[in-house]
Amino acid sequence: MNELKNNSENENKSPDNNDSDSSKISQKQIKPLISPIAAAIIGLVGAFFLYQIVGGTITLLIFGKDLKSAPINALRLLTAGGQILFILLPALVFAKWIYEDVSTIIRFKLPDWKEFAIFILGIVILTPLLQNYLYIQNYIFAYLAKVSPFFQSIKSSLDSLDKMIENTYGDLLSTNNFLEGIFVIIIVSIVPAVCEETMFRGFIQKSFEFKLKPFWAALITAIFFGLYHFNPYGLIPLIGLGFYFGFAAYTSNSIFIPMTLHFLNNFAAIILYFVFGNDELINSTVESKADLNSTIISFILLLIVFSGVIVFIKRYYSQVKNI
Repeated sequence: MNELKNNSENENKSPDNNDSDSSKISQKQIKPLISPIAAAIIGLVGAFFLYQIVGGTITLLIFGKDLKSAPINALRLLTAGGQILFILLPALVFAKWIYEDVSTIIRFKLPDWKEFAIFILGIVILTPLLQNYLYIQNYIFAYLAKVSPFFQSIKSSLDSLDKMIENTYGDLLSTNNFLEGIFVIIIVSIVPAVCEETMFRGFIQKSFEFKLKPFWAALITAIFFGLYHFNPYGLIPLIGLGFYFGFAAYTSNSIFIPMTLHFLNNFAAIILYFVFGNDELINSTVESKADLNSTIISFILLLIVFSGVIVFIKRYYSQVKNI
């Protein structure tokens, strides 16, 4: 994805009729109320404080500390409401207040089907690629914990946090009928895809792009996106996903593509949960050296294929600009 760096080198060249170039012209004309870096920080701190702190406090006030006994559908609705009120709405308000041009900042541009298709191809390859990385990472963690008491203590703490996240995730996904399954898909796949992408790849990353090269804007946003989810073992995969979403947002100049990718990633996780259950879905360990070797080979092959997809995407947009 280093191709993001190359995009920034061409920003000052003469514009053509491409929508992305038109967006760059508009971006130069926008006069933010405050520094774009400060705006991005406001988005990061605001999203964390409002959703995690305020939203968490409201949840505790309504349901108490024993969330296990809370009505699960009410908890799901509160989760979705928190995303809309404390992530989506602030992103739109911040964009309007600081930049005035909400459409340009959030990237409200509808791509054609070919753009959707090539980025979806990327996520289809990236998902198993990151899963293989997770297998390798967890094998290394387990090995280090066996040979070092220090790493064992770290792993124990991470395991406790990971277990808590697994239980929460499992409660949200557990369903008894088809209609409840549809409800879960809306709450867990659609709402986060719209709300989180509007804030992260829309307001926050776009703000960083005013002052930083696109590569760094996407990477920094992806790091905070990963940290925001509080998933200790899944941090690197989440950053990888976030970076790909950022690459898609910048390259296509459309928020709808990362929203679609985000939805598909969450939707795939839900379907896998429905099919295999919590224990099989969460299990991400390799049991032997032979399994590890095959996982490494699979990881390398997928990485090569994914890199080819990134090159293809770059060439596609380069050709579109030259038409």
